Amino acid sequence: MEVQEISELPAIPTAVSPAAWRIPDRALGWIVPLAGLLLWEILARTGVLPPNGMPAPSVIAGTIADLARTGELPQHVGITLWRIALGFTAGAAAGTVLGGLTGSVPLLRKLLDPFLQSLRNIPSMAWVPLFLLWLGIQETSKIGLIALGAFFPVYLNLLSGILNVDRKLVEVGEIYRLSGFQLIRRVILPAAFPAFVVGLRSGLGLAWMFVVAAEIMGASKGLGFLMVDGQQTGRPAVIMASVFLFAVLGKATDAAVQGVGRRWLKDGAGAA
Repeated sequence: MEVQEISELPAIPTAVSPAAWRIPDRALGWIVPLAGLLLWEILARTGVLPPNGMPAPSVIAGTIADLARTGELPQHVGITLWRIALGFTAGAAAGTVLGGLTGSVPLLRKLLDPFLQSLRNIPSMAWVPLFLLWLGIQETSKIGLIALGAFFPVYLNLLSGILNVDRKLVEVGEIYRLSGFQLIRRVILPAAFPAFVVGLRSGLGLAWMFVVAAEIMGASKGLGFLMVDGQQTGRPAVIMASVFLFAVLGKATDAAVQGVGRRWLKDGAGAA
């Protein structure tokens, strides 16, 4: 009887690697929302949650579908996204310019930063009557209010990012005899860019908060108007549908800004 070679012996099964059972990070983010929606649906259908206060997610989904079928929903979503796009762009641009200037020029920082910091502490709703008085009830006042909300996070994060740049990096730039503009462009701004991206995301989040206040003041279209209309007409499903759409659209736009920021950071690192 011949001895079987070791290479011909059947393989001994090994334990499955823990990595094979690991849930992807993106899937993990869905566990809590889906579990919450399931629990919400159960509690609503069993009568624990009152239907006139917390309608079931299935009822809210049906309301969104009805609004989409009638063509009402695309109009409200479209005008809200348009206001967010214009207001966020204007506010982020102003925050970028002033944040870069005050962070790079000490004299401007001493002149402007205390005044801007005082304005930052004014509540959002306190600006509503002022914008109505200054700009009227047209689109200019709504976009201006959204821009104001987006401005401060972008300004503060960029200013903080510039001021917290490692001084050793600046010293290296000075050793290579970079001019003031070259030092800002090639050393300070790239080092402050991660903080700037955080400011953009925070500014976008505040823009979504401010758009509710903006659409409450005399708007006839928009998700904020739809929410108020649902309150005035006693339709809780419409209110919850508006809140749900705010959450979904806000998360989608934040993910878009985050993705663009990552690409910029990666391109900047590759260029460096």
